[in-house]
Amino acid sequence: MKKHLITTMAALGILVVSYSSNASANELTYTIKSGDTLWKIATTNNLTVQQVMQYNNLATSSIQIGQVLSLQAPSTNTSATTTSYTVKSGDSLSLIAKNYNTTVTELKSLNQLTSDVIKVGQVLKVPGTTTSQTSQTASYTVKSGDSLSLIAKNYNTTVTDLKTLNNLSSDVIKVGQVLKVSGTTTGSVQTPAPAPAFNVDALIAEAKKYIGVPYVWGGSTPSGFDCSGFLNYVFAKQGVSIPRTVATIWDASTPVSTPQKGDIVFFDTTGGPSHAGLYIGNNQFIHAGSSTGVTITDMSNSYWKPRYLGAKSIK
Repeated sequence: MKKHLITTMAALGILVVSYSSNASANELTYTIKSGDTLWKIATTNNLTVQQVMQYNNLATSSIQIGQVLSLQAPSTNTSATTTSYTVKSGDSLSLIAKNYNTTVTELKSLNQLTSDVIKVGQVLKVPGTTTSQTSQTASYTVKSGDSLSLIAKNYNTTVTDLKTLNNLSSDVIKVGQVLKVSGTTTGSVQTPAPAPAFNVDALIAEAKKYIGVPYVWGGSTPSGFDCSGFLNYVFAKQGVSIPRTVATIWDASTPVSTPQKGDIVFFDTTGGPSHAGLYIGNNQFIHAGSSTGVTITDMSNSYWKPRYLGAKSIK
């Protein structure tokens, strides 16, 4: 019986030695051998493939015999301070982790997240330092197609911070406008030459090009427009970026007592500003109507006149 017990323990000792030759309990590393896969290594060590790839900065799941993998997250200073980060459009946990020199696992642990799902506006705890260099204030010249949200994303900041830095009271920006920006860019952003000044007649001529284009809910291209998508598109063609929805355009524009050519006229169809068009003079406006597509309508029209809310300017 004693001899049998010693034999069994010896066999177990061989198994332990065999495992320890590949993974070190102290160093938490693993040396890849023939037949290994990331999935097999991760499963054996109670990890996910994503964690192993993150711990080792792997861009793909390709591995090689003899390659040494870390089986633990990169060491972090537990006494390091944390700061807050507000999630913006286009963010993901992996992108935030990269910007703050940490891992998705650490972010989830720090914020007690059970999944990778995050929402715009959500406030996360992040390590106190980022991979970016010290923030600097620079200038950026707005180009065609820009919006505050796009510029904020490119400079790793927020629309609120941009508006505060530039004393902006709305989200409306114009091509050629010079903005102060803070931080380093996440991509290559070049400053173009200033564009021509806003031209009302050119704006109206551009709008008239699309008469007959059908109405499409959420549409913002010449293949189909909704009312705010149509305005957004034609103003952008003249180098002016305006918000995307009727309600946000209403909030961002300046009230006028009497509409002038190039102003936006607003209507209440569902409660509050819910439809809008471009005033073109002679008591007419051009708009994308749900039953007409892009068309020119008289302000005294029996349907639109009682629903008229007022006019606002974005010039």
